[in-house]
Amino acid sequence: MTHASTPPWKVFLIFLRLGLTCFGGPIAHLGYFREEFVARRRWLSERSYAELVALCQFLPGPASSQVGIALGLSRAGYGGALAAWAGFTLPSALILVLFALGIAHHGSVIPAGALHGLKVVAVAVVAQAVWGMARNLCRGVAHVMLMLIAAGVALLEPSAWAQVSVIAAAGLAGVMLFKPESSAGHDALPIPLSRRAGALWLGAFFGVLVGLPILADWLPNTTLALLDAFYRTGSLVFGGGHVVLPLLQAEVVPTHWVSNDVFLAGYGATQAVPGPLFTFAAFLGASMNQPPTGWLGGVVALLAIFAPSFLLIFGALPFWASLRRSPRTQAALVGVNAAVVGLLLAALYQPVWTSAIVTGYDLGLALLAFIALLVWKLPPWLVVAGSAALGCLLG
Repeated sequence: MTHASTPPWKVFLIFLRLGLTCFGGPIAHLGYFREEFVARRRWLSERSYAELVALCQFLPGPASSQVGIALGLSRAGYGGALAAWAGFTLPSALILVLFALGIAHHGSVIPAGALHGLKVVAVAVVAQAVWGMARNLCRGVAHVMLMLIAAGVALLEPSAWAQVSVIAAAGLAGVMLFKPESSAGHDALPIPLSRRAGALWLGAFFGVLVGLPILADWLPNTTLALLDAFYRTGSLVFGGGHVVLPLLQAEVVPTHWVSNDVFLAGYGATQAVPGPLFTFAAFLGASMNQPPTGWLGGVVALLAIFAPSFLLIFGALPFWASLRRSPRTQAALVGVNAAVVGLLLAALYQPVWTSAIVTGYDLGLALLAFIALLVWKLPPWLVVAGSAALGCLLG
């Protein structure tokens, strides 16, 4: 496993390609990341990747973006974290700001058939991730049982809190069921931050979370209110992705910052672009009815909603890196890893499969994309483009 550092500009270019091709929402993004950084580039092991995903599932905010920030941090320090986020986020953010400014007035710029093809290819991407992770992390009967129980609970109770509870319960089960693994066999993710730095970043996260509402109350100002609303949303959303939508709607529609019709039009456009769903914030900031609006509003809202992710990753990783060296923690992580595969399995069915596979054509396209990824080893961006083209033809 190579742990050599990578220049931030190279990290940016790698994540820019992902930011231009990663369709399908946060679960699909984790599948793309696994293929790129575990299977192809070997930046980290399967186990380290699963542990990183588990940590980001525990933290509030967009899990896939946080995994990207952590990967950038491990390769190139703070510059790498910023480069990874910028590469993954900017393509969709720019498109959505342009959409908000009226560049695309006549419906989606992506044909409906192509959009459906992108949904279908997400099925193949997530299925490949589940297959690969299950083969590596669920090798015994107890592992498989934990995986299936986690999937069942997630399907019966599809809430963010249920997911966090499943991960916690799987950790406890891991301590009881599995023998602690030796530290020598553990592949650590290199984190160039001290625990003191981590404590300072966590202090900054809570300080801003408490301080911004007080400041916005003392100094009535739309920019401060916007910062407060979007920072708070990014700090308190567990599950990421679609979970953020009702909270954002409650922040911007009743305050008359954005009309409900514009909100829904932006949400539709967000489905048609790659990258994280949290870039919807850029659309809302650019659509504000009062200053800051346009490009400035988009930038303010985008930075505010992602700021908690940076502070939490910088704060949590130094403690996580040392904590997981403990034998009991490693035993817990064996259980957690199995549960993470189960949560991915549940997400493969709902919402990925149920929103994409409607006809026999859809199933055939999904199987073709799965074979292209798993057997023919075609690059994900090529499979994405091919699925969009076939979706157009079949649509």
